[in-house]
Order: sequence, then C-alpha cells, then structure tokens
Amino acid sequence: MLSAPFHPLQRRVVFAKITLMNTETKTNNKMDLITSLCRRRGIIFPSSDIYGGLGSCWDYGPVGVLLKNNVKAAWWRAVVQLRNDIVGLDASIIMHPQVWEASGHISNFSDPLVDCKTCKLRFRADEINNAEKCPACGGELTSPRQFNLMFKTHLGPVEEAAGVVYLRPETAQGIFVNFKNVLNVSRKKPPFGIAQIGKSFRNEITPGKFIFRTREFEQMEIEFFVPPIEADQWLEKWQQERFNWYLKLGLKPENLRLRKHEADELAHYAKGCYDVEYNFPWGFAELEGIANRGDYDLRQHQVHSGKDLGFFDEETKDTYLPYIIEPSAGVDRSLLAFLVDAYDEDNAPDDKGQMETRVILRLHRALSPYKVAIFPLFKKPELKEIAEKLYQDLRVQYMCDYDERGSIGKRYRRQDEIGTNYCVTVDYQTKEDHAVTVRDRDTMEQKRINLSQIKEYLAGLLEY
Repeated sequence: MLSAPFHPLQRRVVFAKITLMNTETKTNNKMDLITSLCRRRGIIFPSSDIYGGLGSCWDYGPVGVLLKNNVKAAWWRAVVQLRNDIVGLDASIIMHPQVWEASGHISNFSDPLVDCKTCKLRFRADEINNAEKCPACGGELTSPRQFNLMFKTHLGPVEEAAGVVYLRPETAQGIFVNFKNVLNVSRKKPPFGIAQIGKSFRNEITPGKFIFRTREFEQMEIEFFVPPIEADQWLEKWQQERFNWYLKLGLKPENLRLRKHEADELAHYAKGCYDVEYNFPWGFAELEGIANRGDYDLRQHQVHSGKDLGFFDEETKDTYLPYIIEPSAGVDRSLLAFLVDAYDEDNAPDDKGQMETRVILRLHRALSPYKVAIFPLFKKPELKEIAEKLYQDLRVQYMCDYDERGSIGKRYRRQDEIGTNYCVTVDYQTKEDHAVTVRDRDTMEQKRINLSQIKEYLAGLLEY
C-alpha cells in the first residue's frame, strides 16, 4: 500500500477537500437544485452529517431508501422474474484473498497518484495537466506512485499478514467463484445467467458529482455464461436490452446513447464492450457497461483454485469454459439519472390562487417512492376516520403516505416534490356521496371516484 506523509485522519480531510473541489468546479445549477431537494425531502443526506459529513459518503433517507429499493426491484423484475434463463445470488462481501490475486485486482487495480510536497494534497496523476506542479498551490509534486483502490482489513482479532482480506471492489467475482455451485443446483446450462445486487467498495482518490462516484456503492450485475461461438450475438442482444430498460422506466431518449468502446479502451480481459451513457448535467457519462469478458475470469479461477470450472455439453460431448457477457450497472448512478431526468418545474396556483413555481419529480410509477398519498381535507374526526381506513386498505397493495398537516396545497406540493403519483383527498362531501378526489401528479387533473371503486381505479393507473 502506498505510504502517505500524513496521518490517516488528515488523509480523510484531504479526500474531503478534493471532493469539495471537484463538486464546486464541475457541478451546475440543476445539480444544486437536485441535491437541495434530496436533503429537504429526505431522499439523500450527507453521511455523518452531525460531525460535518464524510467526503463522498451518503445516507438514503426515508424517501430515498424507497426510491433506491424500487430501482433495484425494477431491475430484478426485468432480469430475473420475467426471464427463465437467469437466477439470483447474494455472495459475501469479504472473500478469500486469493480471489483477488486470481482476478488481478491485487496487482492491477490501482491509480497513479502524486502528492504535493507543500500543501500535502493528493491527486491522480492522469487527471492533472502539469505533472510537476500542484494544481492547488503550485508546489512541487512527487513522482507518480501506484495506489491500490481496494480497502484492506484483517480477518480475526490479530492484525497480521495471514489475516489480510479486502472489501470487494466489484460483485462479479462472487458470481464467478460460485459458477459451478449455481450450475449444479439450478438445472441450467449455457446460455444462462446469474444476477446479483450488492455493495462494493473502491478507495477512489477523486470521487464526486454527488452520488455518481462514491467509495461505497451498490451494483446490479449479470454474468451471462454462453458458448464461445455465441458470445458476439449475446453481446448485441444485451446492449440493446439494457438500453431499452432505461427507456421503459422513463428516461428521455435524447438523454441516452450507446457507445461502443474502441480497441484501445478495452480492459485487458474484454473482447468487446458497450456503455449506456446518460446526459448528466456535466455531460454524457457511463451509466452501465455491457462487456464480453471472454473466458478470462473462469480460466483465472480455474488455474488459481485448481478446480475444474468447465461445462460439459451432453449434446456435443464437448467440455468448454463459457464466455461471459456482463451487463453491469450502478444502483446509485441509475438513481441519479432517474432523479435528473424526472426533475421538472412548472407554474401552478397556491392555496390563495397566486401562481408559484411547482417542483415535480415525474418518476415512472415503478420507481416513485409513494404511489398514493391520502389526505383528510381537515383534521376533523369524521374525515380522519374515513381517510385512515382508506389508508389502511390501500397500503396493503401500494406504498402509501398519510398526511394531515398543513394546507391541502402545501401537502400537494410536498408529494409532487417526492414523485407521488396520486393524491386522494377525503372532504366533507365524502360523507354524502361516498366519493373522494383523486389528483394526478403530472397533470394536476382531479377526478371524483367512488370509494367502492377506488382500488380498481388506482390499479388501472399504477399497473406496469
């Protein structure tokens, strides 16, 4: 590990300073609006906020955790539930250290870093213009040194070399080492896939752009095992399928593009790769990668473990190492793209009829944290009784919110800002006609629906 001329606590401060510099120079007004909304409405908070935060670490609040879970659920539904050729897995975060030797992460997973001899700040050597002068103070820089991005820790109570382990930098290796286990119990054969959602950790030197690049993040990955001769056609299928997934969940077509990697961009193991890129406020950046990894990973683990990871095809009587097509997406990056794309403003009348700016998250119904919000028009016992009963009935089927505080206009605005699809209001007329007012988030159109029909009505609107 690269030695540093300052205490680990100082190093965290340096990381935080670099993150702040990165954010201040590359963000723009829309990102400011989104980060403000996230904090104001309980979507995302700075981690360890009462202690001043920790650089590039974030906590998902009451609304954010629902949104994040919905992103993961939509992905799982598309790649596991609605397919018969992919099964799931949840591998351990801490794995045998030889896994990372076989994968090449211990020897190759590093960035070239330089330190300023004057201000002690640290930079990635490939991201500064002048390799000799500090971009912060103009001081002299050290020669580049390789900094491994994996977090190292120790297994057991004694810190010794024999107990060194790593927090995984990707979820993929957990799938590769379980290939034979899953193959034997799932009754599948190539082409088939293994899907996993899980946390990964990378000690990035220049994280930033809110939750776009962080040191702790969550991945949604598929390792799709195919006969080598079919690898190219499956790469084409998967790049189009994953591109279409984002469109189906509401991202605007003009904000998405597919980019094929040039030969000099490919990782050492890759035989081909596409990126799904999204037009973030700072420009197009990678949202998901779809790579043909060849048989590199299975071959490496076969050599280092001494275990046979080949597949025996009973029809052809051949044994081969499958090629692997890997669609790999970040939960946090996907969530950020959905937030950026859904954020909108328009003009709407307030409670007094005055026009004001309305903030809306026009999230797809599959992603919205709350599908329905139920309000009694006033905090009167007779209205609350009906509203609370309706809330209890609807929450069985949908994630619902209940709110009785503040004016009805302010309650509508709050729900618009967190992306709630429909608001249902119980008023004095409800006791007479047994109907409630249903308001659409996007159009603000209001309809009177009988209580006996409300479940069927909402089901038709929220089905996907």
